[in-house]
Amino acid sequence: HLGVLSSRIHVLYSLAAGSWLGVGNDPVYAKTRCFDPFPFPDCNDAQKARIRALAEELDAHLKRVQAEHPTLTLTGIYNVLEALREGRTLNAKEKLIHDQGLVSVLRQLHDDLEAAVAEAYGWPADLTDEETLTHLVALNAERVAEEAQGIIRYLRPEYQNPSGASATQSGLKLTKEKTGKAKSSKASAAKTPWPKPLAERVRAVEEALRSANAPVTAEALSKTFARASESDIQEILDTLVTLGRIQQSAESYSA
Repeated sequence: HLGVLSSRIHVLYSLAAGSWLGVGNDPVYAKTRCFDPFPFPDCNDAQKARIRALAEELDAHLKRVQAEHPTLTLTGIYNVLEALREGRTLNAKEKLIHDQGLVSVLRQLHDDLEAAVAEAYGWPADLTDEETLTHLVALNAERVAEEAQGIIRYLRPEYQNPSGASATQSGLKLTKEKTGKAKSSKASAAKTPWPKPLAERVRAVEEALRSANAPVTAEALSKTFARASESDIQEILDTLVTLGRIQQSAESYSA
């Protein structure tokens, strides 16, 4: 988990979802916005082992160089790493940090970790920032749909779900069962079809907001789609707001 959280994929997500201090150059990591809705990859055992090993190696490397050189700080080390990635010439102070912190080794560890995490998601390692965020929004929507069906991917099942009860047994379908009233085929036919692929659902919601002449609520928006629940629409809207793709005013949304 620490390996995934240390990856560029999570950094991009947390910067887009979190808030900022001052004039906007100090990011704030808010658990409810940056961690709770973040969709972790569904790894197999080999992928987990690879990410775990790289995360351990990364952690050990940083602890080792700081123990050998007590004046080194993580901020200084990672500022030099950023300079290397930008191709900027290092000044004398940065060269010292580079040598003491073995920053080129750190860079390779991070590159290996990025590749391992991208592979765990099943995504190309060279996605642009925008493409990465689009993939994360779609995956988040997919996980929301799974949870609506009673499937929850616990990070720590022994702590979060110690009884081992399924989500269905825990009553996570109640909202859908209570609100899922049957609609006539005539009424459904007049509505926009609700796509099956989750990425298309996200796009459909954004397009519906762009088409609206005024801000709309999740309840109103759900009525424009055939067989779309308000909870599904609300989850997609919340995710799009978090990523800065749409705006929220009270209970209404606009593109």
